Amino acid sequence: MSDLASAIGVRAGEQDLVAELQAGSEAAFALLIAQYSHPVYSLMARSLRDPVDAADVTQEVFVKVFRNISGFHGDSSLRTWIYRIALHEASNQRRWWSRHKRQELTIDAPLENEEGETFCLADALASTQASPFDCAANMELEKRITLALQVLPEAFREVVVLREMEGFGYEEIAEILGVNLGTVKSRLTRGRAALREALVQDGRNESTVTGATTTAPNEPTSAVKAQVVKA
Repeated sequence: MSDLASAIGVRAGEQDLVAELQAGSEAAFALLIAQYSHPVYSLMARSLRDPVDAADVTQEVFVKVFRNISGFHGDSSLRTWIYRIALHEASNQRRWWSRHKRQELTIDAPLENEEGETFCLADALASTQASPFDCAANMELEKRITLALQVLPEAFREVVVLREMEGFGYEEIAEILGVNLGTVKSRLTRGRAALREALVQDGRNESTVTGATTTAPNEPTSAVKAQVVKA
């Protein structure tokens, strides 16, 4: 009963926030940004071909949210609606990247090369709740997963990020992507398999370069497995 009461309270709070947003409240919009800017930014960094663009696309997402909030009728949760807009913007940015930025060669905006190397947002992140060793290990793991995600087809990458990184349920993912539940489960299964294979290949390449023998060359580390395989 307490869980139900909590859920009702969250829903009521969301409705109040939406009402204030639709009334044009700047304070409500500032609260929305404070609540969702980091999750959307993280989603963009994992979804875009070039994570350097994550900040600009995140800003565009909230511009679209502000412009379209009057059309939000509560058919889904506010979070689901925002993520749907975010993934649409990410898709638009990837199409633009394929047409234009792929042709650019710049020093200040590294792009993915033939070896799969690219700028990693995780290198600039820091945690105040972990030791320096844990921070380094987590950053390395985040880097490996981020790079591995880049080689996945878009349809698989979206469901893996939404489920494994963002914690959405199957029904929410289906609603965000506009597909049926079976499609979500199928894409997630295939996406997890593709991600594991990409991590395995990354481990093989690393072992070849460094001569490391601490882990079997055909298996990702247990920490990596825990990120992509759910019980």
